[in-house]
Amino acid sequence: MALVSARLKQANPRFFIGTGKLEELEQLIHLHQAEVVLFDNPLSPSQERNLEKALNCRVLDRTGLILDIFAQRARSYEGKLQVELAQMEHSLTRLVRGWTHLDRQKGGIGVRGVGETQLEIDQRLVRGRIKAINKSLEKVRRQRDQGRRARKRAEVPTVSLVGYTNAGKSSLFNRMSESEIYVADQLFATLDSTLRKIKLPDFGPAILADTVGFIRHLPHQLVDAFRATLEETIEANLLLHVIDCNNSERQILKDEVDNVLEEIGASDIPVLLVYNKIDLLPGQAPMVDRDEKGKPWRVWVSARTGAGMTELFQAITDLLGEDLIEPELVLEPRQGKLRARLYGQGVVRDESVDEGGGIHLSLRLPKDDFVRLLKEEGMDPAPYLQGPPGETPSDTLREAAQS
Repeated sequence: MALVSARLKQANPRFFIGTGKLEELEQLIHLHQAEVVLFDNPLSPSQERNLEKALNCRVLDRTGLILDIFAQRARSYEGKLQVELAQMEHSLTRLVRGWTHLDRQKGGIGVRGVGETQLEIDQRLVRGRIKAINKSLEKVRRQRDQGRRARKRAEVPTVSLVGYTNAGKSSLFNRMSESEIYVADQLFATLDSTLRKIKLPDFGPAILADTVGFIRHLPHQLVDAFRATLEETIEANLLLHVIDCNNSERQILKDEVDNVLEEIGASDIPVLLVYNKIDLLPGQAPMVDRDEKGKPWRVWVSARTGAGMTELFQAITDLLGEDLIEPELVLEPRQGKLRARLYGQGVVRDESVDEGGGIHLSLRLPKDDFVRLLKEEGMDPAPYLQGPPGETPSDTLREAAQS
């Protein structure tokens, strides 16, 4: 393997590189008996054709290489569809490569004109396949939308893992959710979004989503093709931006991820930075960094050893529970349905029964959810929101429950 770099004021319209650098490439290909030449830049279809003809070997640009890797990594039906869509759109303008030598196909009996070329036929077939894939992906999007609406109705927040490829997102996902999804020290080991239910301390259930890793100069075909997967990021309540703290270019990679988040419309979602792989940094202990208001903005963890998981869960709880309240709710025995509903959402911290049969529930949940729940049950939430928890007299609470 040989690496060749060049500084260009502007790209050569025929070969992208200059003729002198092209001769250097020819010599290296002959010396190393190379079969593939990779360009870390986008190439036009004509540049690819000209380079392959001049170098007498296969030429791939950055987008083509990423698509090849994606094709090897895709496992689920959705992932394979997304990769195929990106490949089809990328190849649509490159079909001329194999068919320039063919004549037009003759028209049928009674049909005027010389008919289609083989190239035109192939382009029509590719466009038809793209249309069919988009139709299948639209069905996947509708299914995802139904799942998200169900989670919203159940008031279950979504926490999505994002970050540069190979930052350790899947390892962290497995550690947090006690799952065993595929993990490997390679680019784009994860192409399919995976969802798992987790329980946050002093908060309740949440959905954890693992997503495809980002990369600098992410091709637009991939952003569009993976829109269904990336919607888990766009619709999340909180993003965990996983960063390899042992990488010397971590700030550059962080900026690249921020650019992609802005491109897909997720730049306004709250973000918690998760500096992973502290086991590779001697002397770095797990910890939470907070701003001047005490709000967590960065956590240092190790997905491999499990160090910092307690701090991470607490930081997530603090961010998701910024508007949490801790009211004491008094229910009558006949209100068992509301009691079961509260337990089902995991917001009950303690329960006791007084001499009159009243059920005292100590809760912890978002204020808006509490108000909505009580209004749905025909109860007035005002008495429960007056002052700190526990200061409202029990007889007032009982009157509110009976009203």
